[in-house]
Amino acid sequence: MLCIAASARVSHLADIEDSQRGSRIVIEDDVVIDAFVKIKPAGGSGDVVIGRGSVINAGCVLYTGNGIRIGRNVLVAANCTFAPTNHAFADPDRPIREQGFQPSKGGICIGDDVWIGANTVLVDGAWIGGGSVIGAASLVRGTLPRFCIAFGAPAEVRGWRRHESDARAGFSDAAASDATRSDVARGDAAVSDAAGKAWG
Repeated sequence: MLCIAASARVSHLADIEDSQRGSRIVIEDDVVIDAFVKIKPAGGSGDVVIGRGSVINAGCVLYTGNGIRIGRNVLVAANCTFAPTNHAFADPDRPIREQGFQPSKGGICIGDDVWIGANTVLVDGAWIGGGSVIGAASLVRGTLPRFCIAFGAPAEVRGWRRHESDARAGFSDAAASDATRSDVARGDAAVSDAAGKAWG
């Protein structure tokens, strides 16, 4: 089911498929979806929610898979791929296409005010804390903390938008990871609440 806010700007050259399995695709107020963006229900029945004021640039592909939550004012540069699902391939005697999909790793969740550089790939289980910057051509497959600057394949933290002690004050690596997931989840909840109102 599609829910596109009246103030969203979706290019007539974008391709957003409606789901036959019940996935919701929610595009909030003031979102910009550029030409040749593809949003495709595939690999699962998760929802795609794109928060207020976010921009998805040309050539990006988003599969619904196990779900995608994009916070508010997120900038996604051209030709990025969001793939919150993975094919199962354990049995070498069966075609991969017949083996279904691996269990969910939680989908993809992006906090508010994140910039994702061109040609980046995000896979199932990618969580990016608010205020972060992801360099071009990165592979994001795990948790990245708030206000980090990360790049590479896989993406690793290479710097901070705030002083590191401010961004990770008082957290061990494990605690920082948990805090990031909580931070992103809170943003996700806010986006979901707004989406629920839009659906209501």
